[in-house]
Amino acid sequence: MTCPAILPSGHVSAQPFFNHPSAVKKMNFFSSSLNWFTKLLRLLGACALVAMMLVTCLDVVLRAFGHPVVWAVDMTQFFAVIVLACALPVTQVERGHVGVDLLVLKMTPRNQALMDSLTSFVSTVLFAVVSWQMWIYARELSTKGEVSMTVQIPKAPFIYLVSVCFALLSLVLLSDLVQNIRKAVKE
Repeated sequence: MTCPAILPSGHVSAQPFFNHPSAVKKMNFFSSSLNWFTKLLRLLGACALVAMMLVTCLDVVLRAFGHPVVWAVDMTQFFAVIVLACALPVTQVERGHVGVDLLVLKMTPRNQALMDSLTSFVSTVLFAVVSWQMWIYARELSTKGEVSMTVQIPKAPFIYLVSVCFALLSLVLLSDLVQNIRKAVKE
């Protein structure tokens, strides 16, 4: 499958589009940018996990002395949202999601790459739609002024973070899609 690439100079290259040096260079930059963002999310998620642990420990210790932390449940929920949202794109970059590939392993390498391309495409579209809908939901929460029960912290910023993380997951899956198409074209 060779799709000729049109170069910026207007000339047509015989190399397949996805394997053209300029496309590869742009994709490498895109992938390295995504890796930088996922490292940032890994750090944010780790900090939220530590904070969640500290709040829980503080609540347990103070509860033993008859002084429970009233805001512990709210803060634990917010920290859990941050941890889970940040983990989505990070886990995809690290190939940590569980996949069942019993049938795919029996396919030829080209068909495996095509199946991976299809899966990446469907996942990209799905999580882009989820991201978009989460953004709309966060905007509704923001407009209504929805806050947590005890601490009265607005919920919208946390839902916006979830939306951004789903968008980053979609971009990681898009990067995977391009890599899978490259594999399919090479095979």
